[in-house]
Amino acid sequence: MSTNFLEVKNVDFKIGGKTKVKNVSFSIENKGETICLLGPSGIGKTTILRTIAGLEKIEKGSIKLNGKLLSSNEKNVEPEDRNVSLAFQENSLFPHYTVEKNILLGAEKNKGRKKNKLSFKEIIKLLDISKILKKFPHEISAGEAQRASLARSLLTQPDLLLLDEPLSNVDQSFKEEIQVRLKKILNKLKITTIIVTHDSYEAFYLGSKCGIILKQKLRQFDDPYKVYHFPNSIEVVNFLNRGILIPAKVTSQTTLENDDLGLIEGRFIKNYPIGANVQLLLQPEDLEHDDNSNLKLEVVDRKFRGTNFIYTLKTLSEKLIPVLVNTHHHEIHEIHDKFGIKRPIRLEHIVCF
Repeated sequence: MSTNFLEVKNVDFKIGGKTKVKNVSFSIENKGETICLLGPSGIGKTTILRTIAGLEKIEKGSIKLNGKLLSSNEKNVEPEDRNVSLAFQENSLFPHYTVEKNILLGAEKNKGRKKNKLSFKEIIKLLDISKILKKFPHEISAGEAQRASLARSLLTQPDLLLLDEPLSNVDQSFKEEIQVRLKKILNKLKITTIIVTHDSYEAFYLGSKCGIILKQKLRQFDDPYKVYHFPNSIEVVNFLNRGILIPAKVTSQTTLENDDLGLIEGRFIKNYPIGANVQLLLQPEDLEHDDNSNLKLEVVDRKFRGTNFIYTLKTLSEKLIPVLVNTHHHEIHEIHDKFGIKRPIRLEHIVCF
């Protein structure tokens, strides 16, 4: 018997007869954990949620929740019998009910099944939607409708909560605060949750594990730190867009060399034979600024990020390298200035492909 609270094993996720994601396996070990699924639009993330909710059947593999088989080639538990709640990205509120009535439908569905750990008033306060309770769905913004739909799903207190881009319509200025509130609610209620998002920072904050879906496959499923720092393929590197790949040659068990940057020291994540030609991942925080260095590169772009600048530097071989610098301890460099890179270059971990 599986010891995982949720187990998806060797499932082909299909919709309309078309396979969206092939041979997917992942699990949620403990009740109350949150995982996030990342991937570009149209890749099949919503299909995965629909299938786990019981809205789509499977022909291969199995889905188990809390030791109970929900889906297989031979069995499909109906959606209403799964105690799984799916909140869609689009407005799913009933137009003839007020927002308050829509939200209370979740509490009515849960009536008599279990004691609420969080009251209607607490959820309304945490999601900051008290001012829209008496309004109808057509009178509120898309972001407010998303939060109202989320409140309704939370009140059902399901065994498994599925959220499809739950904050995609929330104003950017308010998004981070809502993320904090949502995480607080999920932790308090201990509702096992799968969140689909295209926002990697949102996934890294909310999820204890992140799954990257690309080209019909689950390419990586790991904790956020490892997904960011130890991507397992060039496809994942390109999707996250958090660094660049430069050619290098392995010169020892702890060093490699690049024609533009010279010797680079560090700890290899994987072993490579000496003399091997590899693609080295460089992320913005890997290189350090030092104008006293004899290694200077041309500034071709500068992005202001509040507490940081991200400079784009051009090497002699026309490679573009991003470097992150704290704005408080730094003399601002202009476009075409020379920017020094500290030597020796030491990386905490060397990731190559």
